[in-house]
Parts: sequence; C-alpha cells; structure tokens
Amino acid sequence: MPNLSAKEIWKEAWRSPVKKPRLIIILILIPIFFSLLPLFFNYIEKRNGVVLHDILLARIPPHNVSIIIFAVIWTMIILILYRSARNPSVFITYCLTLALVTTARLICISLVPLSPPIGLIPLTDPISGIFYGEASVTKDLFFSGHTATLATIFFCLEKRSDKIMGLFAVIIVAILLLIQHIHYTIDIITAPIVVYVLYRITCRFLFREGKQQDVLD
Repeated sequence: MPNLSAKEIWKEAWRSPVKKPRLIIILILIPIFFSLLPLFFNYIEKRNGVVLHDILLARIPPHNVSIIIFAVIWTMIILILYRSARNPSVFITYCLTLALVTTARLICISLVPLSPPIGLIPLTDPISGIFYGEASVTKDLFFSGHTATLATIFFCLEKRSDKIMGLFAVIIVAILLLIQHIHYTIDIITAPIVVYVLYRITCRFLFREGKQQDVLD
C-alpha cells in the first residue's frame, strides 16, 4: 500500500473481515493484561522460591547496566510500532504472539518458583512499572520477559535490516541481563525457544484458512 497514508491503511484494515476480528481481540486483551499483570507480579514477589546454582553467573561480576538494557528494549519497541503504523499485519502478529508469550510466561513463573540470583541488581525501568505495579519485582524469572519481548519483535519484523538489528538486540540484552544478574542463564536460553514455538502457532492461526496473502498485504 505504498500510496496510502497510515490512517488510510488502518481504516482499510478495520474494514477487512479478516483483520477486524483480530484487532478487536487485541483491544480486549490489552486492558485485561494491564489490569492483571501488576496483581500477579505483586503476588509472586511475596512467595518463597529456590536459588539456583548458576555456573555462568558465578563467573560474572554483577554490574548495573540498566540504562543500556532500557535503551535497547524501548528502541526495538518503538521500531516494531513504527513498522506497524504502515503494516497492521505486523501489529496483529506481534500483539497476538506477545499475548501467547505473556500467558506462557505467567504459567511458567507460577509453576517454577525461583528466588533472585545471587548478586542481582534490580533493573531500573520506569516505564515497566505500568506492567509490574509499584513493587520492585525480582522473582519473575523463568522465563525472561526482557529476552522474550525482544525475541518476539525479532520474529515479527519483516525487513532484513530490521531482523539483523533485532537479532543483535536479543543477544546484547541477553548478555547484559547476565551481567546485571537479573536472570539465570536458563531463563534467558529458554525465552527465544518458547517465543519461536508460539510465534509459529500464531502464524498458523492467522494463515489457517489459506489467507496468508490477505494477512501480509
């Protein structure tokens, strides 16, 4: 749609019998997650968990690299939203994949109670307080939400240059999370694997009726 404005593109998407129901689902899910996530994270912060013996973390002196982590994550979020402005299909795929990833993460955190790694330096990110609430959350460990968010963006981006940037962002933040001892190694390794599986499930759902071209136009 090279000659259409972003507003016109979104109007057309809203009129689409395929995209409109998916956009409605997203509009319903957003307030649900916004209202439930702070309650969940406040709950898990109060429970006891296990401290894992992480050989890799034990070899890394902890340092506060919050600013870099914050900058990389929100730069990539801005990029995916910018691409979504002219491609509602990217937005739909990203949001639905992220919804599945978030649900899977809440289940995993509930089933695998962990205490923070030794030497953890809490991440300073004022914007994430929207999701986490007022409390400082350190027990949302398995699997890593920071890594999962960037992996979701990486898989949903379409341009080759964007994907290269997304891959570097995943790798950089994964390393920085270990440096700051925010997550165990297993939290970070697991995240991209789970995201990839859920991304494929999302794509299969979107394309299940052979309407791949309609979703990607």
